[in-house]
Amino acid sequence: MTASRPGDESIVIAVLTYRRPDDLSALLPDLVEQASALGGDVEILVVDNDPSGSGRTTVDGIGDPVIRYVHEPRPGISAARNRALAESVDRRLLLFIDDDERPSATWLATMVGLYQRDRPAAVVGPVISEYAAEPERWITAGRFFDRRRMPTGTPVEAAATNNLLLDLEVVRREGLEFDEKFGLSGGSDTLFTRRLVAAGERMLWCDEAPVVDAVPMSRLTRRWVVQKAFRSGNSWVRTSLEIAGSRLGRAGARVECALEGAVRLGGGAVWFVAGVLGGGIGRRARGVRTMARGAGLLTGAFGYVYLEYRRRA
Repeated sequence: MTASRPGDESIVIAVLTYRRPDDLSALLPDLVEQASALGGDVEILVVDNDPSGSGRTTVDGIGDPVIRYVHEPRPGISAARNRALAESVDRRLLLFIDDDERPSATWLATMVGLYQRDRPAAVVGPVISEYAAEPERWITAGRFFDRRRMPTGTPVEAAATNNLLLDLEVVRREGLEFDEKFGLSGGSDTLFTRRLVAAGERMLWCDEAPVVDAVPMSRLTRRWVVQKAFRSGNSWVRTSLEIAGSRLGRAGARVECALEGAVRLGGGAVWFVAGVLGGGIGRRARGVRTMARGAGLLTGAFGYVYLEYRRRA
């Protein structure tokens, strides 16, 4: 089949935001420029998850007709993601990008181009971290912000919505939405994409379409990166339980995740001790990271839910 031009697809780029006016002001002009360069039917949708609707001022200040603002006051990132789906019922492609990210120069055209060539259900791109200040050596040695990179076209089994294209015809056919039980814990995007693959659909990696994650000072702490590793393991268990379905399947998933968590705890402890005894800061930090993910898996297997996105007054 001959692929159509990228501009022939009806496209919406969804930006979910919560009280980040400076990030939104920096991101939206980049997206407008890429939408204009691509041509065709492209809309930028800002979904504001702040109950007070603070993002409207930023969008109105930019004043570009290609940007549409909607207010989703229900708390939780899952509600915002589902609002993006609901607002895109007349579109073929939906691309998610975070409000604190910056797309590479040809991000939109490259993501859509891979979709046009291979027609997968989803395209996943890399996220590269850039820091407000140089992280302490312990964080870089532990590779806490390192993310996967793979050759373009590699099948992917799970993904986040920080750089994701969805074929909405496939999403609607499979009856998928983001599970709002995960709204305050995170992980609804992982569950969504795992369900997509479990339904027999393809997700492909696109290594030439990175976005840059602007990491603020508040995340460059040992406490934050360890909590993130813990949450990653904790939410993986919850998505595994949902995928398992039956009571027997869930019991098996709990045992499997608990065993993996215990192995990671033990292995991480060995790495940490080896680092303390002379193996270097890298081993110590990676040991802590491994133990944190293992603890997340183990506690998740026993029913604990870590609420990463809980809101404080």
